[in-house]
Amino acid sequence: MFITILLQASTQESIMSMLPFVAMIGVFYFLIIRPQMKRQKNEKKFQTTVVKGIKVVTSSGIHGKIVEINDTDNTVTIETGAGKIKFERSAISMELSKKYQTDVK
Repeated sequence: MFITILLQASTQESIMSMLPFVAMIGVFYFLIIRPQMKRQKNEKKFQTTVVKGIKVVTSSGIHGKIVEINDTDNTVTIETGAGKIKFERSAISMELSKKYQTDVK
């Protein structure tokens, strides 16, 4: 019975009725998913190329300067106003820009 209902429906009408759903998926992909994937890729690349001495912000919002990098257990030691704290490398969110550093001083 279900097959006869499908066969009776016109193929052009069924394609036209699916068009809004396909368009919504396309919009979600290009406006939400793709930019997020690009951001994650850039963040991952930054995390692997961090060097000693740069000022960073962690994903929890802690600002500090990298004083030690330990590649064996994938951690970094960050010096903050309160002292030195050990973080996973993946917890580093971004580097503080030179412009921001000069504005704060």
